[in-house]
Amino acid sequence: MTPAELASVVLAAAHAVFDQRGLDRAALPASTVVERPRNPEHGDYASTLALQLSKKVGVPPRELATALADELGRAAGVKSVEIAGPGFLNIRLDAAAAGQLARMIVEAGPEYGRSDRLAGEKINLEFVSANPTGPVHIGGVRWAAVGDALSRLLRATGAQVGTEYYFNDAGSQIDRFARSLLAAAKGEPAPEDGYGGAYIAEIAAEVQARRPEVRSLDDDAAQEIFRVEGVALMFDEIRSSLRDFGVEFDTYFNEKDLHDRGELDLALARLRQQGHLYESEGATWLRTTDFGDDKDRVLRKSNGEWTYFAADCAYYLDKRERGFERVVIMLGADHHGYIGRMKAMSACFGDDPDRNLEILIGQLVNLLRDGAPMRMSKRAGTVITLEDLVEAIGVDASRYALARYSSDSPIDIDIELWTRATRDNPVYYVQYVAARTAGVARNAAEVGLVPGDADAFRPELLDHEKENELLKALAEFPAVVATAAELREPHRVARYLEESVAASYHRFYDNCRVLPLGDEEVTDLHRARLWLNNATRTVIANGLHLLGVSAPERM
Repeated sequence: MTPAELASVVLAAAHAVFDQRGLDRAALPASTVVERPRNPEHGDYASTLALQLSKKVGVPPRELATALADELGRAAGVKSVEIAGPGFLNIRLDAAAAGQLARMIVEAGPEYGRSDRLAGEKINLEFVSANPTGPVHIGGVRWAAVGDALSRLLRATGAQVGTEYYFNDAGSQIDRFARSLLAAAKGEPAPEDGYGGAYIAEIAAEVQARRPEVRSLDDDAAQEIFRVEGVALMFDEIRSSLRDFGVEFDTYFNEKDLHDRGELDLALARLRQQGHLYESEGATWLRTTDFGDDKDRVLRKSNGEWTYFAADCAYYLDKRERGFERVVIMLGADHHGYIGRMKAMSACFGDDPDRNLEILIGQLVNLLRDGAPMRMSKRAGTVITLEDLVEAIGVDASRYALARYSSDSPIDIDIELWTRATRDNPVYYVQYVAARTAGVARNAAEVGLVPGDADAFRPELLDHEKENELLKALAEFPAVVATAAELREPHRVARYLEESVAASYHRFYDNCRVLPLGDEEVTDLHRARLWLNNATRTVIANGLHLLGVSAPERM
């Protein structure tokens, strides 16, 4: 029995009690929840329904809890119900009801953990969005791991999600990039405000190989070729490195397209129509202070040039016009000041900033070697890149390490820890359970132990304390997934896999033998434990998939 199924049983008992006592059913909630008590000795699950309903119906909470306990105690699968404190219900399931979960998980396979909690929501999720002037640095890599995991979580809970990468391929930073490439091609130092690093020389050489005529052109014409070709090459490299990291986007959106299609003018017209624009000193301003911003923002300068914020406005409007009801943007720690102006901009368009726009801020990441932060990339020259991280600890460990912590907390990634094949390495600890469960299933098949037909499964045999502990851990998975999606916190999945599933499985494995010893006859208990072993494999694999991490069959 899953927590959701037990919650339905509790609610059905409440309906029966209300009918018996002539109480108004309108006071009953459409649904309720059960949760694991902090102390396992208090039972398998707990409910506060009696406390919630007491005031509404004018019945003392313990009296109502007693009536609920009597009714609930007669329900199939419920072993006992105890009343604690002012009216808490502590519920114990019988072994058969608890053990049925193993079969349900195995039969559900990849679908276990999915729900329709966010069905109907259409979400645009933008993350990474590094400027195409250099490789993806470690801060952007954090968003690649967290953002991709979040997109998987949102889809697993029924949301319609479009993932998006925004290329800032217009503006002054692209001009500096082009001038840096031209300088490298001429063997000159990078401009004072330009970009350095070996990758600049590499791209400059590639542009010359593709367009040899660039060598004979004047600087202005050559710089334009370096701009167009260099940006395209940088695009390709960024896409390729993210693809190798397991991250693909539904849409790669170019800022330049907003300019070429006249979308900045469209956004300006829409904001003018809403009555939030004014002219001052020859510039066009957006009155964002009306919606809590610390100052109004320039959209068009007195010289006619657009500001970056104008492109932000046009891009937001473009997403909303494409039908996305909620725009979620993941930004680095240095963008915290953007929140106020972006929220105000959303309100200027007539949207509800709390409903239509969500901005997540990620903190800094340090890569440690020998206990000291690494400062320089071999190739980028100034920052640690995605390739540096992957080279140091691998894709799986990188993704797990970056998604394992709340994104609003700075993290240190210790190379020595994350490459260690020991239990203190979190990703190894979880993947080891994936491999061990697969190994148990292989070894079982070799000795003739197979789960057998589902109808012959004897869940009541799973009555050992460690079996029950593991079953309760596995039962939590759907709720963990739903909560992680709703709160935008993929780290909840990682911590659940480590602290709940992996830890419980190791204790189960140490205390409950799955395989028969020697010539020992295969029994229904062995088969039941194999079902539980395989159910654990399913949950571990499903959880790791949500994080974009593999669930190896061998290690």
